[in-house]
Amino acid sequence: MHKPFWILSMDKLAPLFKDFLGQIGEDVSREGLVKTPERAAKSWRFLTKGYNESVDDIINGAIFESNTDEMVIVKDIELYSMCEHHLLPFFGKCHITYIPNGKVIGLSKMARIVDIFARRLQIQENLTRQIAETLLEVTGAIGVAVVIEAQHLCMMMRGVEKQNSVMKTSCMLGIFRSNASTRSEFLSLISK
Repeated sequence: MHKPFWILSMDKLAPLFKDFLGQIGEDVSREGLVKTPERAAKSWRFLTKGYNESVDDIINGAIFESNTDEMVIVKDIELYSMCEHHLLPFFGKCHITYIPNGKVIGLSKMARIVDIFARRLQIQENLTRQIAETLLEVTGAIGVAVVIEAQHLCMMMRGVEKQNSVMKTSCMLGIFRSNASTRSEFLSLISK
């Protein structure tokens, strides 16, 4: 199995970007590109840092006893990811809800779970499910729902070039999947 490139040292990663620039016909010695391979390597290591993070480390014990049994919703969590098909960004918002089953998770941890999975090469459909399944697993919730709305540069700047297209995906688990009124309540609340 190959190591993900974020594990590669900068002295191995930067030459790959230098070679790429040369392959597309650029003069890698021109002033504007001299430091680009190093900058690109640092940038890609950041954009894919989710490979080097774990859910357990991010949550860091921030699961707390609670007797609440109502929806906990965090909406409009910004996300930035990279399309695994074209290596172009997609970005948008994630809306998350869960119904606790005796435990709640620290508020910021929901956004951090989004980031762990968004900072990997992704397709939006998988990203949505990974967030939902992880939140369900770590909280033991009665149900979890995740909706992502995102714009994809692979569709906007190339190919069909549709500038106003927005992709929406959802993953409904537990009571959000089995109970239409619970699902409708969540969808209504995030549309306001």
